[in-house]
Amino acid sequence: MRKWIGAAVVGVALFAYGAQAAHDVRIVALGASNTSGSGLGRTSGGVPSSQAYPAQLEALLRARGIHAHVTNAGVPGDTTGGMLSRLDSAVPNGTSIVILQPGGNDARRGQGGARQGNISEIRRRLSARHIKVIILGHLGQIAPRGTRDPDGQHFNARGHAAFAAWLAPKVIAAARTR
Repeated sequence: MRKWIGAAVVGVALFAYGAQAAHDVRIVALGASNTSGSGLGRTSGGVPSSQAYPAQLEALLRARGIHAHVTNAGVPGDTTGGMLSRLDSAVPNGTSIVILQPGGNDARRGQGGARQGNISEIRRRLSARHIKVIILGHLGQIAPRGTRDPDGQHFNARGHAAFAAWLAPKVIAAARTR
């Protein structure tokens, strides 16, 4: 009887450990100013990083019992070419999911023709590392009216909350299939 109880306790402990380990998720949010939270220069709107969607997403996931760590790898003004060039340093080993928010800086800097190729290469490299990619695009369609800053390019805390809410079920689904 004692052996059975001991085995049952060990089995329950291993199950609990496995359930917790399945919920440990390392996420990197890779993008430009709307990922980082705020812009620079002429269009410096936005929010502090503590209110940007990566921080809000981490809080949402943790509230749902998922031990997630979301690293904000947003760089204001960055292009998809810049994201590609810093991919290895921005996305460390052990990352499960990357949220890629390519933004509109490519077009603003005359590099729009390279955008799709850069996104494809980012996805290819991450896939080769067995990292899932969630694209966060068309921000204006995700965030409700009244969530843009006066500069028209950046979003306020309500907009970032909308991005986090939109991303949460996608991240949860991706985390379950890893």
